[in-house]
Amino acid sequence: MSRAGYEPTEGFIADEGQVRQNFTRLMGSRRLFLGALAVLLMWLQVLGTGLAAAPPPLGEREELPNGLVFLFSEQRSVPLVAVNLLVKAGALRDPRGKEGLAHVTALLLTQGSKKRSATQMAQEIDFLGAKLSAGAEEDYAMVGLTVLARDVSQGLELMADAVLHPTFPPEELKRKVQQLLASFESDEDEPMVMARRAFDLRLYGQHPYAFPPKGTPQGLKAIQRQEVVDFHRRLYLPNNAILSVVGDISREEARGLVMRYFGGWNPGKIPELQLPPLPPLTRPETQVIDKKITQANILWGHLGITRQNPDFYAFQVMNYILGGGGFASRLMDTIRETRGLAYSVGSTFEPGLEPGPFYISLETKTENAAEAVDLILKEVERLRTEPVSDAELADAKSYLIGSFPRRLDATGKRAALMAYVEFYGLGLDYPGRYAEIIRGITAQDVQRVAQQYLHPERYLLVVAGDASRLPKLPGLAAAGEKEKTDAKD
Repeated sequence: MSRAGYEPTEGFIADEGQVRQNFTRLMGSRRLFLGALAVLLMWLQVLGTGLAAAPPPLGEREELPNGLVFLFSEQRSVPLVAVNLLVKAGALRDPRGKEGLAHVTALLLTQGSKKRSATQMAQEIDFLGAKLSAGAEEDYAMVGLTVLARDVSQGLELMADAVLHPTFPPEELKRKVQQLLASFESDEDEPMVMARRAFDLRLYGQHPYAFPPKGTPQGLKAIQRQEVVDFHRRLYLPNNAILSVVGDISREEARGLVMRYFGGWNPGKIPELQLPPLPPLTRPETQVIDKKITQANILWGHLGITRQNPDFYAFQVMNYILGGGGFASRLMDTIRETRGLAYSVGSTFEPGLEPGPFYISLETKTENAAEAVDLILKEVERLRTEPVSDAELADAKSYLIGSFPRRLDATGKRAALMAYVEFYGLGLDYPGRYAEIIRGITAQDVQRVAQQYLHPERYLLVVAGDASRLPKLPGLAAAGEKEKTDAKD
């Protein structure tokens, strides 16, 4: 249930576990511990005094002659190098009826090149003890590499070969599509996944955000190899990409290697992104997915904001207080602790280049569904009409600021975050500004964004549960109007 853009997604960060094991065998864990401790102490100093110097910028930025944005950060605490290549070729670029094209294209990058078969590529990566992975979400595709510093040249050569010279073997395309289709079959057993699929379909209509990045069964079956080749040719361009290098390497060496392996990558004309309009949501609407289960899986929400919206930070604080803060949130206190209606409940927003969804999700007994929805509406209205308390505000700020260092506690995370802030235009000084921005949020800011962006008068409610046992829900005039939704698209 993730959406690109809110945070650098773990799935795109090349797993450092195996690479770190190789390192640990060579060097022991002491330097690793000291490196993590140094990062922690730096942030504790900033948090503790509030007056200490802001953390330094994430790294350095340079636009190379072919248009490739090169980001660099020297991190000597462990002998690893992480490289992330972000390409503006996410599911937003999927043609209608070919949902999944961006993700399949990214997955196939590591499945064979003009120099190497998929097997040879995998064997060489294994020989280096490195990790090379690729995938796509809504807004972008990303290729991640983590490799021992001594092997960085060989690792970058493999990465460049995969990105610049893929062959997209037909048998590998068929295999990937079959794997993805199998995952849809397992989704049928997950009521909340089905609810989310129906939620997105209604919220976004023909817009690409209506579909998961992995595509749809119909879209995947329709993808032809030549369409993958064309997608790669049109969008995998240096002037449409961001390359970040982080680790135990000097800037001069990193730049030299990047120029050697990516300097000959030719730029091209980037096709204009054309998106359909979003369907309006002007009143409460309810959809019921009829499943013979004892629990009702509930999604309540509407459109949220983009990542570039200046109200992102106030919205983040508001969301923490409402339902994003786990046991510290109002929804958890009201629906779980006070009423005992659900084991867990929370609110989420997923901003991207386009307005992402804002939603509240919970699972409760079928007969309690209407009461749970009523409590959701009351808590949303309370946030709009009453200022939050000083204690709630302080708790939200403390958590958001204090948890930020976790985004930087590994070279792979840092490389992904650098690409992320460049993509969304946040600036490499983002970590230093983040704490100060959050500290400046007031109770009035929280109430203002709640009034502006939360809509208890026009929302979408999707419930997956036993329709014959559900009580009357808001947005449904009578039981006979319950709608059975086919969420398979």
